[in-house]
Amino acid sequence: MSDDTKKFSPIDASVMPRFGGMPTFMRLPHVTDPALVDIALIGVPWDAGTTNRAGARHGPREIRNQSSFMRAVHHVSRIAPYELCNVADLGDVEVNPFDIPDAMDKITAFFRDVIDAGAVPLAVGGDHLCTLPILRAVAKDGPVGLIHFDAHSDTNDSYFGGNKYTHGTPFRRAVEEGLIDPLRVIQIGIRGSIYGADDMAFAEETGMRVIYIEEFFEIGSENVIKEIHRVIGDAPAYVTFDVDGIDPAFTPGTGTPEIGGYNTYDAQMMLRGLQGLNLVGGDVVEVAPPFDPSGTTALVGATLMFEILCVLADAHARAAKR
Repeated sequence: MSDDTKKFSPIDASVMPRFGGMPTFMRLPHVTDPALVDIALIGVPWDAGTTNRAGARHGPREIRNQSSFMRAVHHVSRIAPYELCNVADLGDVEVNPFDIPDAMDKITAFFRDVIDAGAVPLAVGGDHLCTLPILRAVAKDGPVGLIHFDAHSDTNDSYFGGNKYTHGTPFRRAVEEGLIDPLRVIQIGIRGSIYGADDMAFAEETGMRVIYIEEFFEIGSENVIKEIHRVIGDAPAYVTFDVDGIDPAFTPGTGTPEIGGYNTYDAQMMLRGLQGLNLVGGDVVEVAPPFDPSGTTALVGATLMFEILCVLADAHARAAKR
């Protein structure tokens, strides 16, 4: 997008109150042509990879509602994403709730069209299996780095008689498919009981940098940010945020809650610390509104989405100047 192209803007809350109008991400226009935007906000209402508590398929709709609380400028970094980039809501992927391979193909095709049009994707799931078909589109030119906020490594091999595609397996598959470079993967907040003593073997043996929650609390978010930059370097990277990385006191509406996590402020601080990285996309996943009628978890999801949007917009603006 050239600088003289009119930017899309959120609906002005002083003109149309936040409870009015059609719900879209950040109250931005809904467009269907990805060539019109620099950053595409996309819903992936699909949770067929969930192994226990389903409901994340409803995440995009409720996060759209809660994103009406977001404003135009980041209060700390002063990043104004809608001044830096054309940003709009591209709607939802037309997923198949009954057929996992078909749904993943549809997700990949949708995101490939977005990326081929020159837009950077920012997605809202859905369960964490959504990230695998997105990475198939994002990593079309080679493996990318991964900044992964989560309580779980999601590098298990299979579930229920050999099913290799669940929300507990996407990053093992992503390594096997050459979508992510395990030496440029950092996982932050890993905790909780595991199925077997070797559950973390794949992540650790392939060279992923795993920051268990105990280390997080020992070194703090500032040092975690430094470690993220060390691991990721200057090459392209994707950020994925599973809201169960946050303590369920703040995000009860998720499929696999694990107590003892970081808080929402820690999460915001770490996302802000991604500024300066070569980010090529991101997502927020595992918001399951049926488990949180208060809407708080979806509000957290919308806020994390805005934090990621700001660093993506900054990355896009810096790349445009090069």
